[in-house]
Amino acid sequence: MVTRTVDLRSDTVTKPCEAMRAAMANAEVDDNVLGNDPSALRLETEMARITGKEAALFVPSGTMGNLISVLVHCDVRGSEVILGDNSHIHIYENGGIATIGGVHPRTVKNNEDGTMDIDVIEAKIRDPRGQLVYPTTRLICLENSHANTGGRCLSVEYTDQVGELAKKHGLKLHIDGARIFNASVALGVPVHRLVQAADSVSICLSKGLGAPVGSVIVGSESFISKAKILRKALGGGMRQVGILCSAALFAVQNNVAKLENDHKNAKTLAGAYFKLQSHSRKAVQELAATWRGRDVRGSVQVWF
Repeated sequence: MVTRTVDLRSDTVTKPCEAMRAAMANAEVDDNVLGNDPSALRLETEMARITGKEAALFVPSGTMGNLISVLVHCDVRGSEVILGDNSHIHIYENGGIATIGGVHPRTVKNNEDGTMDIDVIEAKIRDPRGQLVYPTTRLICLENSHANTGGRCLSVEYTDQVGELAKKHGLKLHIDGARIFNASVALGVPVHRLVQAADSVSICLSKGLGAPVGSVIVGSESFISKAKILRKALGGGMRQVGILCSAALFAVQNNVAKLENDHKNAKTLAGAYFKLQSHSRKAVQELAATWRGRDVRGSVQVWF
């Protein structure tokens, strides 16, 4: 009997298919530190087009992508970023924005849908007149989809509201869009529209899309120019990185359409799980009704 194992630990444990491996093997490469790797340039051009931004940059990981983005926007040590208390940047990225960038995180409670209340965000923005004693607020960060709230997707209307708030106070908006393609498919909204209000976005290609390594950050030409310098300073200067970028480009061109089926499978699995849980609870309740107050084997009394 053939046994097939389905690994449900995370969407980070995907593996390259044979066609993706072939794309990697046949990748046209050059020295990317010198800016000459054609496969990297093709990926970056395509990601800029998809997101509606001027330019893009391949980076080894989403954590580095978020760190670079925050440091570009908060280029003065002692700057402050407003972000969710349950966000990936705040919890799972080793405190890099503070330890490396000298950027102070000011948290706002994430709601169950991944949002932060607009009025609370605004209340957290520092009054510039207090700059002698306060950090200077320079950036707001959102996460779409929001991992720690069960992958909830932020609506385009909400993101636009936060973008307007940022503009009102002269701030920048960064979106941790590790799974922005998932959010796009789930909401039925193109990626470029979901991130229209953002000054920068970090997008992971090694999760549900199945590339083995890498993320891309997007933004204006001037933003990406500064990001390239920071990528190098953080140890992300890569040579023939086109081998990885070819896999990432294959993922973007071939695997986005498969996310809808992933979502359907996840809903089917979740529905079956909760149905099983419901039956289990019912069985326990029936058992409780039967055994309530009785002695078991004459010595242990069971109470539910």
